Amino acid sequence: MVTAYIALGSNLDDPMDQLYRARSAISELPETVLKHCSSIYRTKPVGYAAQPDFLNAVCAVETALSPQALLAKLQHIEQAQGRKRLPGRNGPRTLDLDILLYADRVIAQPDLEIPHARMLERAFVIMPLLEIAPHLEVPGAGPLRGYLIRVKDQGIEKLQGSWRG
Repeated sequence: MVTAYIALGSNLDDPMDQLYRARSAISELPETVLKHCSSIYRTKPVGYAAQPDFLNAVCAVETALSPQALLAKLQHIEQAQGRKRLPGRNGPRTLDLDILLYADRVIAQPDLEIPHARMLERAFVIMPLLEIAPHLEVPGAGPLRGYLIRVKDQGIEKLQGSWRG
């Protein structure tokens, strides 16, 4: 079993419900135990701004699934919740699930990059990840906390009492 961190994001079709359902589906993955989830954060869109705000969180899991198998399971959850893969990046979506880190592995494949390529540029990843793993080291990049200064001006708001049940 290894620790993996998964980013959850949504800004369409009742984003709060999308995150609740995604967390539940992640907790039911085979050979995987959901360990922790951050609070939910409201964030401004990055890049393409003409869309609703996002709700984001990060969950830690212990898994025996390979990185590729975990990715396939997460993409299945996205599809089950209505995700349509549109051309371009940063557009609106019902659900986005990304593997941020998988143990201390560094993976560079066409369909999977770990650590996630843009994780150190996004407050909606760094803030919730630091909430559940405050001393986290990013392979090849060092302490996650050191990247907080780079994202301090990105609009992000922690929602209190955001997870039910």
